Amino acid sequence: MPQNKRESLIFTVIMCFCMVLGMSVYNVARVHSWAFGPDVVAEAWVGFPPAYVVAMLLDVFVASRFAKWFAFRFLVTPGKSSKTAITLAISTTMVFPMVLFMSLYGALEATTHTGQVALIPLIWLTNIPFNFVAALPWNLLVAGPFSRWLFRRVFPEGTVLEAPLAADAA
Repeated sequence: MPQNKRESLIFTVIMCFCMVLGMSVYNVARVHSWAFGPDVVAEAWVGFPPAYVVAMLLDVFVASRFAKWFAFRFLVTPGKSSKTAITLAISTTMVFPMVLFMSLYGALEATTHTGQVALIPLIWLTNIPFNFVAALPWNLLVAGPFSRWLFRRVFPEGTVLEAPLAADAA
């Protein structure tokens, strides 16, 4: 788990990358009758940059705040609950707002190609259950463990400081 704000931001960048890429491939495959191949990955990759920016903003300003508030208010107690329980609680509660908002983003993005703005609510509500059943296990079983592993391999504990060291005066 990240131990300060800088670590948290770095971890969020990695985790968000894994989640958005995985869910983009999933949603493109779903739209293409569950077909999977290089064309699906290519189409997901083309739509990845704007989806990643939106997801990062939602994660930093909305979802993580909600998830931590909810988890610490109703699910776990800092100092009493294990690190695993805290990680699972926050990771699970992150899925709910992210699925709601990113499903809306997907509906908006889909209608920009078709011009059928009136279908946004229907597409959004249809996407939510599909995305939830994919996002929760993807988060808990693949993206989360991989992101935590990669984060600690690249940034061992204690290497990312809360604030930069002051320059030594000569």
